[in-house]
Amino acid sequence: MEAVAKLINNPRTNNNAGSPRKARYVVDVIRGLDIDKALNILKYTDKKSAAPVEKVLRSAIKNWEQKFEQDAADSNLYVKECFVDAGKTMRRFQPAPHGRAYRIRKRTNHITVKVASRNAASAETKETKE
Repeated sequence: MEAVAKLINNPRTNNNAGSPRKARYVVDVIRGLDIDKALNILKYTDKKSAAPVEKVLRSAIKNWEQKFEQDAADSNLYVKECFVDAGKTMRRFQPAPHGRAYRIRKRTNHITVKVASRNAASAETKETKE
């Protein structure tokens, strides 16, 4: 029993502004935590990418509630999987000395979060052992 959410800022593209490397620092902190603890950490994290990750996590929780028609507070949800992939890179040029140009890379990322219920996960492991 899991639900997935992906960050889509623009209907034509799902690129989120910011480098994927910087966003991975935030995502690594919440991986495997309960949703209450993860939301609390994201709320007080001082990184720019914490707000989009929190938005995706809240969306995944709502997706889970709609999919299974249960309350998330009663279901013992946790962040099962979350990752950040690289998106498109916009290339810009900055003037440099002697008529040259330096390339500036404006990186983007894709954020994906999966939440699952610990109750369902423990039930599945019991079934496989039997």
